Amino acid sequence: MLNDQQALKQAINQIMPFGKYAGRKLLQLPEPYLVWFHSKGFPEGKLGQQLALMYEVKLNGLEAMLQPLLES
Repeated sequence: MLNDQQALKQAINQIMPFGKYAGRKLLQLPEPYLVWFHSKGFPEGKLGQQLALMYEVKLNGLEAMLQPLLES
Protein backbone atom coordinates (compact mmCIF):
# COMPACT_ATOMS: atom_id res chain seq x y z
CA MET A 1 0.00 0.00 0.00
CA LEU A 2 2.82 2.41 0.84
CA ASN A 3 4.28 1.86 -2.62
CA ASP A 4 0.92 2.81 -4.19
CA GLN A 5 0.84 6.02 -2.14
CA GLN A 6 4.36 6.88 -3.24
CA ALA A 7 3.51 6.15 -6.87
CA LEU A 8 0.44 8.40 -6.64
CA LYS A 9 2.45 11.24 -5.11
CA GLN A 10 5.13 10.84 -7.78
CA ALA A 11 2.52 10.89 -10.55
CA ILE A 12 0.85 13.99 -9.14
CA ASN A 13 4.15 15.84 -9.00
CA GLN A 14 5.64 14.53 -12.25
CA ILE A 15 6.43 17.37 -14.67
CA MET A 16 4.98 17.03 -18.18
CA PRO A 17 8.14 16.84 -20.32
CA PHE A 18 6.70 17.77 -23.73
CA GLY A 19 3.82 19.28 -25.63
CA LYS A 20 1.56 22.23 -25.10
CA TYR A 21 1.62 21.85 -21.32
CA ALA A 22 5.32 21.07 -20.87
CA GLY A 23 6.51 22.17 -17.44
CA ARG A 24 3.19 21.63 -15.65
CA LYS A 25 2.69 18.97 -13.01
CA LEU A 26 0.48 16.14 -14.22
CA LEU A 27 -2.27 16.90 -11.70
CA GLN A 28 -2.44 20.42 -13.14
CA LEU A 29 -3.03 19.27 -16.72
CA PRO A 30 -6.46 20.23 -18.08
CA GLU A 31 -8.96 17.39 -18.25
CA PRO A 32 -9.58 17.81 -22.03
CA TYR A 33 -5.85 17.22 -22.63
CA LEU A 34 -6.00 13.95 -20.69
CA VAL A 35 -9.20 12.96 -22.52
CA TRP A 36 -7.35 13.58 -25.80
CA PHE A 37 -4.52 11.29 -24.69
CA HIS A 38 -7.08 8.69 -23.64
CA SER A 39 -8.64 8.71 -27.09
CA LYS A 40 -5.31 8.75 -29.00
CA GLY A 41 -3.36 6.49 -26.67
CA PHE A 42 -1.08 7.27 -23.76
CA PRO A 43 2.69 7.21 -24.34
CA GLU A 44 4.61 4.04 -23.52
CA GLY A 45 6.25 3.55 -20.16
CA LYS A 46 6.00 5.20 -16.78
CA LEU A 47 4.81 8.60 -18.10
CA GLY A 48 1.95 6.94 -19.96
CA GLN A 49 0.92 5.08 -16.82
CA GLN A 50 1.04 8.31 -14.81
CA LEU A 51 -1.03 10.18 -17.41
CA ALA A 52 -3.59 7.36 -17.40
CA LEU A 53 -3.75 7.61 -13.61
CA MET A 54 -4.32 11.38 -13.80
CA TYR A 55 -7.08 10.76 -16.35
CA GLU A 56 -8.81 8.43 -13.87
CA VAL A 57 -8.30 10.93 -11.02
CA LYS A 58 -9.97 13.72 -12.98
CA LEU A 59 -12.68 11.46 -14.42
CA ASN A 60 -13.68 10.48 -10.88
CA GLY A 61 -13.54 14.02 -9.46
CA LEU A 62 -10.63 13.34 -7.08
CA GLU A 63 -8.41 16.24 -8.13
CA ALA A 64 -9.36 18.55 -5.23
CA MET A 65 -8.69 15.80 -2.71
CA LEU A 66 -5.16 15.32 -4.07
CA GLN A 67 -4.23 19.02 -4.33
CA PRO A 68 -2.61 19.01 -0.85
CA LEU A 69 -0.05 16.46 -2.12
CA LEU A 70 1.35 18.87 -4.71
CA GLU A 71 4.90 19.90 -3.90
CA SER A 72 6.16 23.43 -4.52
